[in-house]
This record gives sequence, C-alpha cells and structure tokens, in this order.
Amino acid sequence: MLASSYKDEDGHISVSGSGAAAAAGGGSLRNKKPENTAFKQQRLPAWQPILTAGTVLPAFFIIGLIFIPIGIGLYVTSNNIKEIEIDYTGVDMSSPCFNCSQNFSWNSTKSCTCSIPFQLDQPYESNVFMYYGLSNFYQNHRRYVKSRDDSQLNGNEESLRSPSKECEPYAMHDNKPIAPCGAIANSMFNGTTKPVNWRRPVYELDSDPNNNGFINEDFIVWMRTAALPTFRKLYRIIQRRNNLLPTLPRGNYTLEVVYNYPVRSFEGRKRMILSTISWMGGKNPFLGIAYITVGSICFLLGIVLLIIHHKYGNRNNGADVSH
Repeated sequence: MLASSYKDEDGHISVSGSGAAAAAGGGSLRNKKPENTAFKQQRLPAWQPILTAGTVLPAFFIIGLIFIPIGIGLYVTSNNIKEIEIDYTGVDMSSPCFNCSQNFSWNSTKSCTCSIPFQLDQPYESNVFMYYGLSNFYQNHRRYVKSRDDSQLNGNEESLRSPSKECEPYAMHDNKPIAPCGAIANSMFNGTTKPVNWRRPVYELDSDPNNNGFINEDFIVWMRTAALPTFRKLYRIIQRRNNLLPTLPRGNYTLEVVYNYPVRSFEGRKRMILSTISWMGGKNPFLGIAYITVGSICFLLGIVLLIIHHKYGNRNNGADVSH
C-alpha cells in the first residue's frame, strides 16, 4: 500500500493512497492541526515594550526617589512609638516568677501569684494598648486550627448538645458535651459544660452580662488564631482621661501576675507589652526598612546602569554609524 501527502495553499495536509491505513492516517494528521484562528495561531495583536536606557534609567531613579523618603517617614514614625515588653515566663532563677514556673502545672488546683517591678523611662501620652504575647506556641497547626465548632459558637442548640467531630478529643468530657469545644478554646485558660482546662464555665468569664459567654472579648480575640508561633494579642486598652496629663506617667510600676498558664512543657515564653500606636498602627520598623532598602537598591542600580550606558553606549552607537 502506498500513500503520499502534500500541503495545499491554506496549509492543510492532504494524504492520498489506497487502503484503510492511508485514510486513517490522513484523518489523524488533519485533526491534530489547530484551527486557523488568530488566537490558536498566535496572531493576536500584542504590545511589547522596548527597554532602552531612556526608559529604564528614569524608572530606577523615580522608584528610588519615591521609596526612600517614604521608608524614612515610616521608620521614624515607628521609632516614635513607645513600647515596653516584660517577660514573666520565670525561666531565670532571678525572676520573681521562677517558683511559679517550676511548681505550677495544668493539674494545679491553686494559682500562683508573682510581682514584677518595671520602670517607664518616659511618659506614655496617648492611649496605651496592653497585649499579652506568647512564643513557640503554634496556633497555625492544621489540626489545632480545625479544632473548633463554628455552629456551636453561633449558638446552635444541636451543636451545643452534639459538638462537631473536629473538636475531638475536646468534644465530650464524662459523657457531657463541652462548650466551647475544641483545642483552641481548651488552651485559652488554665482552668462538663466547660473545656477541660478551664477553671470556670463559659458563662462566668466576666461579671458583665454584655461581655460574657461566647461574646466575651478575650475569648473572641483568642479564637482568632495567629499565623506565626510568636504572636501578641490585645488584652486591654488604657484610655487617656486627661489631655493635660499623660496616660502613664514616668516612674516605677509593678505587674501583678496570676500564673495560671504554664508554658515550660513546650519551651514557650510569656510576656506583657505596653505600647502606643500611630497612624500606621503599632511598632513595626520592618516596613520602613524594606522601603529604604528597595529604594536604595533601585537608586544604586540606576547609577550603575547610567555609568555603563555612558561608557559603552556611545561606543556602540559609533560602531553602528560606521557600519
């Protein structure tokens, strides 16, 4: 059996020959060719920028001149934010909370109290935000993040009686449903109708009825899991009451800690943070440093490329003219 093929003016491949093999081969070749459209034949109109020294160099200098001042402003604003961190983990023997950290555990029935003195070298003028911070606490673990029942938190009665399986092993205790269930809620307090490690049920979180149960602010803040193992969460806001006096004057203070959250088992650390804020939020020098770094790199690249263009660009143009 013989077969031959040729391409016509439209670009189609035709196969001639005798037998079923030639017919099958011709159909296969014809079917594999894309349709003769602008999209499939890549004939759509396109714009491709031509990068020249006249367009690239100004872009580098403009980015540098914009980013560097913005970075300096962000960095200075961040440095003007007043902040102090007080670690009360109690790892060091000299720490006032050392005895509490060594003797207190999840099974302890009595809480331990320690006092940490600290000093403010400068007054805090505006509202002061008080945070609690944890380190080496992985709230972003997949099983930890899923260990909750949103229907239960929304007040669904069926979920209150039968918690979700995602909450296991913190769904039932002594054949009684746990509310709120899950590892996230269970790890909030050192503590049935309440999580295993809670000292009191959810309806006794606060004496204020408008800040109790599932709508308790501290509980809501804790249930928003952090993305990184070292994080801080807002605890209280110290409002400024007198514009003539600072919120926290300069001087000596004492932090009274009720040690009811042990972190020694997972090598974690606990701290309390007092901080003011600005128009850009809390203290964050990274953003300003990033802007300054990118702007400086662009500006330096612009200078280097300008020197290269000035040194070799004229030579290349002269060579083109001679030819």
